[in-house]
Amino acid sequence: MKQHDTVLVVGAGPCGLAVAAELRRLGVQVTIVDSEPVAGTGSRAILLWPPVLEVLDELGVGATARETGLQPQALSYHLGTGRTVRVGLGAENAPLLLPQERTSALLEQALVRYGGAVERGIRITKVVQHDDSVAASALHPDGTTTDFEADWLIAADGLRSQVREQLGVPFEGEQLPTTFLLAEGRLEGDIGRDSIHYFLGETGVVLVAPLPGGEFRISGAIPEGTQVSTAQVQRLLDERGPGGLRVGELRALSTFVSHERAAGTLHTGRAFLLGDAAHVHSAIGGQGLNLGIQDARNLAWKLAGVVHGRFAPVVLRSYEAERRVAIRQTLATTGRMARQAVAGPLARRVRDVVWGGLEAVGAMDRWWAPLLAGWRSRYPDVLLGEERHAHWSSAWRLSPRPGTRNPHLLPKPDDGLAGRFQLVTWGGPDCELARRGRELAGDLPGVVAHFALGGRRERFVLLRPDSYVAAAGGPADFTAARSLLDDLTTV
Repeated sequence: MKQHDTVLVVGAGPCGLAVAAELRRLGVQVTIVDSEPVAGTGSRAILLWPPVLEVLDELGVGATARETGLQPQALSYHLGTGRTVRVGLGAENAPLLLPQERTSALLEQALVRYGGAVERGIRITKVVQHDDSVAASALHPDGTTTDFEADWLIAADGLRSQVREQLGVPFEGEQLPTTFLLAEGRLEGDIGRDSIHYFLGETGVVLVAPLPGGEFRISGAIPEGTQVSTAQVQRLLDERGPGGLRVGELRALSTFVSHERAAGTLHTGRAFLLGDAAHVHSAIGGQGLNLGIQDARNLAWKLAGVVHGRFAPVVLRSYEAERRVAIRQTLATTGRMARQAVAGPLARRVRDVVWGGLEAVGAMDRWWAPLLAGWRSRYPDVLLGEERHAHWSSAWRLSPRPGTRNPHLLPKPDDGLAGRFQLVTWGGPDCELARRGRELAGDLPGVVAHFALGGRRERFVLLRPDSYVAAAGGPADFTAARSLLDDLTTV
């Protein structure tokens, strides 16, 4: 049996589900398969930062996620000196604590809402690329086979991706030498549930994070070969925690190791890699799942635009360039966090003094929290193009820079606007910029939505479908922004 698809997604973890749901929302026919016969269980990744919450909002499940999850108000770093550095998060920076199985269930619910469904128990065994399609052979549990043919293929099948191997893409890097214990369950004692707690003592580091339902996650590095047990979790807390905490009934107890690896390419021919199939790194900071779902968001609007003929295929080249930079930024952030967490005695003292000083002047709230929340990430200016900078006026320097995100400038999570750029002009509905904005939206109705706002100074911001700034500036800069869209829509 041969089945033809527009897009074949391999892997129904949260990243595969996210890209499949986003594509279905954008009207693309998608088949998503997974080798496991049932959906995965266990909390695994628990931290959803604002960019992922935006995706859940777009897909209509954000409110449910917030109802069932837990939103911490701060990150509390308990230093060996006895001092606690508390980083306030605020509404803009706060993540959501939600077990991964619940996140996956919500994403699958969104997929079904948009007319999709996961086909489980299907293992891809062979992938062959052609000029205009990708062929994939699959094996079912009963021994029968299916041959898929798709216009596009997305590999979201995890760390040990069979698709990546079939495509011949190297996965460069190494396994980190540290083994981590992970436990979840009840915890008795005096510890606030409004914070994620990091205890950075002389004997090591332990994480204590609240979970929905009154439970906690406890995690820390342990010697390789350590036999994990409730008693071992208690020892970890006694040696590295604040004292006075008692482990109750545990629902989950395991160990894991981290890798730092990245695929040699994220885009080859008609195939794309995302999530753990494309990159893995230290679990510190809870950035892995977030990075993968942002891969999905970046790719979905571009691929859907190409499928529907709204965007030129050249837009797909930006997926590799932009997400490669995001991977490097995340690796740098998590690497910095890991080094600070396991610093030696002298480095610990320096860290504690520096962090204390930064907290005293409010810099941790202003800098560290937005960094973790993803507001300081920036894409290279591959969509705008360096050649346009020569035509950019001085007003551009006063506007949001292309490739950045801003919590006060987010596209509306409206299905009617899905996949479209959003042009916001200021200066009132009758100003010259508003007139040109209406004209642009009229010329490209499936590509641009225009919103005219008040204000004394005429300016504009062109937002991409994934909430990044595509262009911004004053009246003199509008021609360059128009040129950008003309290039992207020249098929």
